[in-house]
Amino acid sequence: MFSSPTPAPGSRALASSALRGAGLIDRDERMRDVNDKPGGRKGIQKASHHKPRPSNRPRPIDAVTGRDIPGSSVSARTTTLATRIAAGDSLAIRGAARGSMGRLRRNAVSNGDSSRDADAMGGRTVQLWKEFVRKRYNEDAKFLNLERVADDEFIRKNHMTSPFTPNGSYKEAAVIFKIAASHLPAAVQTLSLAHNTIVNGHILSRLPHYLPNLANLSLENNRLSAWKDLDYISGRRGKLENLRELVLTNNPMREMEFRNNRGDRYKSDIARRFPSLEILDSEPIAKIGFDVPQASTSTSVSVQSAPTTFPCEMGDSFITGVESSVIGNFFARFFPLFDNQRAALLDVYHPAATFSFSANTAIPARARIEGFHSSREMPNQRKLEWAGWLSGGQGGSRNLNRMRGGVDKMMKTLHIGNQEAVKAMADLPTTRHDVAGDPKKFCVDAWPVPQGDAMQLFVTVHGQFTEEPSGGIRSFDRSFVLAPAPEGSRARQTGWDVIILSDQLVVRAYSSHAAWERGPMRVQAGDPIPAPISPPVQAQLQETLAPIPEPQRSMVLQICQRTGLNVQYAVECLQGNNWDIERAVANFEQVKSTLARDAFL
Repeated sequence: MFSSPTPAPGSRALASSALRGAGLIDRDERMRDVNDKPGGRKGIQKASHHKPRPSNRPRPIDAVTGRDIPGSSVSARTTTLATRIAAGDSLAIRGAARGSMGRLRRNAVSNGDSSRDADAMGGRTVQLWKEFVRKRYNEDAKFLNLERVADDEFIRKNHMTSPFTPNGSYKEAAVIFKIAASHLPAAVQTLSLAHNTIVNGHILSRLPHYLPNLANLSLENNRLSAWKDLDYISGRRGKLENLRELVLTNNPMREMEFRNNRGDRYKSDIARRFPSLEILDSEPIAKIGFDVPQASTSTSVSVQSAPTTFPCEMGDSFITGVESSVIGNFFARFFPLFDNQRAALLDVYHPAATFSFSANTAIPARARIEGFHSSREMPNQRKLEWAGWLSGGQGGSRNLNRMRGGVDKMMKTLHIGNQEAVKAMADLPTTRHDVAGDPKKFCVDAWPVPQGDAMQLFVTVHGQFTEEPSGGIRSFDRSFVLAPAPEGSRARQTGWDVIILSDQLVVRAYSSHAAWERGPMRVQAGDPIPAPISPPVQAQLQETLAPIPEPQRSMVLQICQRTGLNVQYAVECLQGNNWDIERAVANFEQVKSTLARDAFL
């Protein structure tokens, strides 16, 4: 038989306090069990000095039991409760579900059709926030001014707390955003949260949900200090995809970038996070564009739209000066041994070979925008740890940009000789390269390089591997200097055609292999990619474009790719629209049904 566990000290007092707070027992009644004597285990206690609860004061539980109805008997109250449940009324207590009563849950609130966040604040508080939001809203400009909320006289007068202060609640902020979305006469286009001492982007996490079409947002003069603070409102589908203007001045994150002379990188990273952005910190976003001649005599200035792709395209792997089979055979054997039996690589490294590795822990900007490291489709990414790459490998990472320790550290992280190289590799985390899988996941370039009288081969490979045992994916870049394996060498005897003179490995956070896919290259993340043109048509197109000078040639190529028009009609379309690509495409959409078949490629 099981014996009853001894209650933890003070547990009865905690349970009693919780039940009193819920109105389930009277304030002056203590909990008892079967062993309790009259007056408790210690006999009669001193009289309580707590003020007794007035009998006519309603309690939360009274709404359920029916005691809120004056003069109701037990049977009448039971009937009332049964009637409420049968009618499907919502029960206004914590944890009560609508309809039939189920198990009561802590910290859950149900109040008709209202949200949990709103219920947690209390009905009166929600009404006050509604009144405040209406006062701060300019219907003509569709502008909601939520600046300096904590200093507002209305907030102070009603003893309210701003959710945008360092100790604020993101749930209360969510209620305000919901009010702005559902209780204003017109959709909010401009929102200012300036001068609110916001310290964490989590407070803004529900903003894209309730105001997804926001066009202008000011976060000026707050305390946002990390790039991850912006990830709550940018980076993935469903965030602020239509944001046109953003103000971040006087935030530590921005000011630090400019103090460290990284202003251009700051602007570029913000533009990648918000592809639709046109104005940042009151300055236009500079996108890649071309200066083209203006044929129009109109006095209005035509704004040139930025191209969505670079004028050149990504090509196939570049291998020259060596048979591609030599490279393929080398990697088909090298990576399985690196994954499963690194000691067996001793023979392929020259006795004086060098090996080094470095870890780049920063998440690439476009990978962050795509959400690879926080998506549900790749849950194992959260399990990855950098410790094995930063401090493993018999000396640690050789990232010269972040390395401390001077020359001694630099020498310790450079492994000279095949035995030292293999020993360092054996101390690195376990990997699995899928070289037999999709070849698109790897990109290889190789070309010969002279070294004195001899000819060597420089080979680079970009790809990805799975790290064991976590199952997370990392990207890598690896550069080799190879030479033909000498006759009689251990490499030749064990079946290697080449010998490794130098091996440099860079391990980095995962980013998609789409970076080297053949075809057009995006200028901004999220820009549309034109439909591919078949190689024969592409060759004919390049030949026809050859007489056209730059930058017009690149613009004509874009029109051909986006519309399918041949060069002649693409040129006419651009000329008729003042060499404005977007106007030309819009014009094409209007008249494409009237064009003959010979107008297309």
